[in-house]
Amino acid sequence: MTRIAVAAPLLLALAACGQDPNTASDAPAAPAKPARVLSDAEKAGLLASLPAPYNAGDLDNGRRAFARCRSCHTIGEGGPDMAGPNLYGVFGRKAGDRPRYNYSNAMRTATFTWDAEKLDHWLQNPRTFLPGNKMTFPGLPDATDRRDVIAFLKVETGYTPETEAPTPPAS
Repeated sequence: MTRIAVAAPLLLALAACGQDPNTASDAPAAPAKPARVLSDAEKAGLLASLPAPYNAGDLDNGRRAFARCRSCHTIGEGGPDMAGPNLYGVFGRKAGDRPRYNYSNAMRTATFTWDAEKLDHWLQNPRTFLPGNKMTFPGLPDATDRRDVIAFLKVETGYTPETEAPTPPAS
């Protein structure tokens, strides 16, 4: 028997690995839906809806300043974790609570939820904000850069501004 004849059944078995034989189909899998990209007008509208001082942020500067973070973090929906966790949906998420990411004990046991104020303090100096975390980034000392990074992240990571509850009509 040739090597190809021996390898063919093995390759077929591996190709079907993880498939439920009751639901397997010859039809090709549907391609993953691409993430929706906001238009410049939508980004400007979201930026304007942010609370001060973030509504005055410079998204281009925020993108440039965030470039220092891209070696460890992704920001797109469904993006992979790298040395740091994916940041999509970070605002309003409990610290250390991204599923399947291996956080330091300090982050895993932290008791706060990420908001702009916490992120500002974190970005200023991660080591002093939460001693024992594993982030090696030294921080962003410039307050304008931090404001712009936070505005950029709010626009790019699925943040939705809280809307005020409607006032009930007077009776």
